[in-house]
This record gives sequence, structure tokens and C-alpha cells, in this order.
Amino acid sequence: MSLKTPVAIHSKLPDVGTTIFSVIGQLSAQHQAINLSQGAPNFPCDPALVDSVSRAMLEGHNQYAAMMGLPALREALASKVEALYGQKYDPAREVLITGSASQGLYMAITALVHQGDEVIFFEPAFDSYAPVVRLQGGTPIGLKLQVPSFAIDWDALRAAITPRTRMIIINTPHNPSAQVLTPDDLNQLAALIRNTDIVVLSDEVYEHIVFDGHSHCGMATYPELAARSVIVSSFGKTFHVTGWRVGYCLAPAALMTELVKVHQFMMYAADTPMQVGFAHYLQRPENYLSLSAFYEQKRDRLITLMQNSPFQLLPSAGSFFMLASYGHFSDEPDSEMVKRLIVDHGVATIPLSAFYMDGTDNKLIRLSFAKDEATLEAGAAALSAFSH
Repeated sequence: MSLKTPVAIHSKLPDVGTTIFSVIGQLSAQHQAINLSQGAPNFPCDPALVDSVSRAMLEGHNQYAAMMGLPALREALASKVEALYGQKYDPAREVLITGSASQGLYMAITALVHQGDEVIFFEPAFDSYAPVVRLQGGTPIGLKLQVPSFAIDWDALRAAITPRTRMIIINTPHNPSAQVLTPDDLNQLAALIRNTDIVVLSDEVYEHIVFDGHSHCGMATYPELAARSVIVSSFGKTFHVTGWRVGYCLAPAALMTELVKVHQFMMYAADTPMQVGFAHYLQRPENYLSLSAFYEQKRDRLITLMQNSPFQLLPSAGSFFMLASYGHFSDEPDSEMVKRLIVDHGVATIPLSAFYMDGTDNKLIRLSFAKDEATLEAGAAALSAFSH
């Protein structure tokens, strides 16, 4: 029986319910479905990383780290970013270790968005962006990416920018569409916001998962954009340890000063032994440089397994997701399609409409291929056996 409170509740997010990931996760567990929905690997991480963290605990690294993060880890990240993208960050003032990328996103929006500010982002979008903007008194402006390419409509972005625009949220590689920004995209973005005070919040948690020989085009690859960007990334997505909840932010010192003001009162410092472990693990670049090839093989394997499926797979250029279309054989709402796949066919996916503020339904579902071979085979078999 639930405990009753006499307190009147005036919700700051009255129209926000349980996130779709929890809803689908619970339904999937209830029906023991094959889970292709969750953006988390179901295979183990590198034992060497576990050993590094365990050793850090046994060696006594169990108290608070420096507020901005372990110096060795911040230095390792600054070196990595400079080597990969050419952008220098001061590890003492421009690199911050966070308790997950989600915390980094929340912190950046909280620190930089004021009452009445507008924040533009591109839909379909990760479902935390809009609620966090609203919690700070800002107005979320969702611009729809063009379907099926999921490219940015630059004319629409130009028209959406107003004197109240404070921030533009970029996500590349993009969840859920699995598309990536190009150098031309960065040129267009830079030209649009030049001579403004607009901050770019760049969600780059899948930066090391880019396919077909392409390179990651993040904000750190473009100095003009780096100078006005907060870049958020994730150790969990990179190293198959999403439950460890450690991420990081990169930003010019003036912006970072504002982020740290919020960070110190959110969690003060991220997990110390994990920071020690990651600092050691980053010393071998192959630990992250091998990731694209690893997931490209899984992407290609899923494509092969789905050749006889009624679902049509859209191209995946990055991340560990892929969209599947069913509009050519059914007008069923995607939320109902997903439920039917779980209940009747034993396979869990995510409806794309959950990534739109207005519930736009393009008859698309999201699949995750961050799964072991047995799960990919079973999930693809269930989807291929789907009868319409």
C-alpha cells in the first residue's frame, strides 16, 4: 500500500510520465521478450577495465576525487581529443568529469539557460532534452529532421532562430536515427550562429561509433564551433559499461566556470575508483579506436539476418542503433506495433514517436544491435517471422 501525503503537488512537469525506455523494458521483461530496445550492451566489458577499477578500490582510491575530476583522467581526455580532433583543451579548466552524460546535459542546460530562453534541438530526439529545458524555465523548440534521410533542414533552423535563442542542441552520431553530421553541416551551423551569443550543446556519446570509413564530425573538429560549445560524452557508451554512470564535458574555460557552479552542488565529484580505472584504460588508444569496426560488424550482421524480414532497414551511419520501417505494409501506430511485437512475437523495440514532443508517427521503430550474437539472431528471427 502506498504512503499517502497531505502535501498538494504542483508538478513542474505535469505532462511527463515514465520514460519510454522503462515502459518498454518492463513490458519486455514481463513477456520475456528478446530485448533489441535498450541502448545498452548485453555482453561483458573488457576484463582489463574491471581489473583496473577493482585494483583502484583495493589500493585505497575510495574517497572524493577533485571536484572537476581526477587530474590524470582529465589530462588523458585532453590528450585524446587533441590527437583525434586537433582541438586543445586545458585539462585543469576545460575538462570536467561527470556522473554520466545525462548529468552533463542537465548541468549544462541548468547553468546556461534562463527563464524565457529558447533552446532548439532536432527531432526525433533523446527524451531528456525538452523536459530539462522546461525545468529551467526555457522553451524547447523541436525542429523535425527530414525523413527518411534525417538531415537537418537548414532553412528551417535559420527561420527558428530568434533573439531569444540561447542554445542549440546537437547530437552526432544521432540517437535514434543513427545518422551523423558532415563537414558541410558544421560549416552551415557555424555560419548560422556566427555573431550571436548562441551556445552549442553537443551530445557526442557515440563519437567512437561511426561507420563506413567516415570520421566523427564533432564540435572539437571545428575551432569556431568549439569556442562556443559544451561537448558531452560518455565512458559507459564507449566501453560497454552503461551502469557505471561516468561521463565528461569539454568547454571553453568561461563556459566551464558556469557548469562547475552547478556540478559542485549536483554531485561534487564523480566516482573515484572508476576515474582511476578509466585514466589507466585510456592509455591504450586501441581501446576506443577499435569500437567502430566492432559495431560495424554487428550492424552488418543484423542487416544480413534481416534480409527476409518484412521490415525495411534504414541506413545506419553511426551509434549502435538502426531504424526499421513498416509503413509499406501497415498503418498501425508505432506504439501499438511495438506492443504487438513484444506480446505476440517476443521481441522488444522502441517506437520512434516517443522521440517527438508531438508524437509524430512515421511508422518507424528503433533497433539496438549492441547485443551478442545469440540475441541478434533470435531478435532478427522473430522480426523476420512477423506476419502482417
